Amino acid sequence: KASRVTMWMRPQYLRRWSNTLQNFHSSTKANHKLSVEGLASKTDLKGKNVLIRLDLNVPISKEGVITNDKRLRAVVPTLNFLKEQGANTVIATHLGRPKEPPFPDSMKSKVIVPRLSELIDVDVQYVDEIVGSKVSQASSELSSGGVMLLENVRFDKGETKNDDVFAAALAKSSNARYYVNDAFGTAHRAHASTAGVCKHMEFSAAGYLMEKELHYLKSAVEDPKRPLAAIIGGAKVSTKVPVIESLLNKCDKIFLGGGMIFTFYRALGLKVGDSLVEHDLIPLAKTLMDQAKLKGVELILPTDVVIANEFSETAQSKVVNVNEIPDGWLGLDIGPNTISNYSQSIATCKTVVWNGPMGVFEMPKYAQGTLYVAQALSDITKHGAVSIIGGGDSVAAVEQAGLGDGMSHISTGGGASLELLEGKELPGVAALSDA
Repeated sequence: KASRVTMWMRPQYLRRWSNTLQNFHSSTKANHKLSVEGLASKTDLKGKNVLIRLDLNVPISKEGVITNDKRLRAVVPTLNFLKEQGANTVIATHLGRPKEPPFPDSMKSKVIVPRLSELIDVDVQYVDEIVGSKVSQASSELSSGGVMLLENVRFDKGETKNDDVFAAALAKSSNARYYVNDAFGTAHRAHASTAGVCKHMEFSAAGYLMEKELHYLKSAVEDPKRPLAAIIGGAKVSTKVPVIESLLNKCDKIFLGGGMIFTFYRALGLKVGDSLVEHDLIPLAKTLMDQAKLKGVELILPTDVVIANEFSETAQSKVVNVNEIPDGWLGLDIGPNTISNYSQSIATCKTVVWNGPMGVFEMPKYAQGTLYVAQALSDITKHGAVSIIGGGDSVAAVEQAGLGDGMSHISTGGGASLELLEGKELPGVAALSDA
């Protein structure tokens, strides 16, 4: 039986996915940028070098083994399309956040080569430099359909500074006049390989993964099937204020969970024991609730929580109403009544965007709220609703629950997806050629 990855390699599946993208809310502004198929229609790529920026920042064990290859599998359709066009593909990626040399082997891109070669059925050539004569010679000797992987682009300080000299060297060394960005996870960064290099290319296009991310996330807020809901969780209000403010102008319902809820409870005058509170943001939490009321948006807070007498898996714990949290206890998950209420209300929605867990899901004892929300989203997706998991811890929670295949879309970029939902223009997208 063919694996899912093997099936994705077949041209008919690439075309089917492309047609799905074209039909998915075609009015969205995401269509304004050149796609990789659009690039192929503008020029014959056979024998031409194409520089592609990917996000292959996969987790690596101490033994140097890839522990989750999801990000590799996500870019297979774009790499296979370029291969089918006969293009010579030069890959730029990053691994981790390198600071100063010497860099550990786990951050060197050669660790990716065996698995990537297996996925795309090509012997990927690795060059242990990013720019320069060695890269230039190797890229000039690529045969049609060949693939070459550069060293970790963040080993050069010019990358994160978006240095134009480095960007120009990257374009020159790769011998490429055409560029594809399929690294949505870094699209919110104005780096040399995600933005600056585009100035030195004839055409710059979005890969299939980038295109899919833009379609789903932009369509969710610009042209959604309604009711549109957002589920916002996580520890701190401060990291989610911009997205909440933006979603108040777009959503019908916003469900809150995670540690941030206790700042809202303090704004309502409730006692929260030793729960996490950002005291300087209490007035802002009150303002957000007032804005929701004025705009007719349901801003929904949990009615009960799971509390513990210390931040520990083995701590004494119990369920209480939110107005009954005693001193010395702290909230670590939403309660069973809230789980039931949230699940029932989510069932009425046609589009749901989720970013952030409902509790400390890393500890199984406090993961129930997060796992039940994941199940609720999987259930509505089976009945035709659109469920979008906006990166970060939400993705980990969905995968932990074994429900990844049950969602419409799981974003590969936490920060990028948040900024897109906030309505910001992503530098890595803005730099691409117009369609």
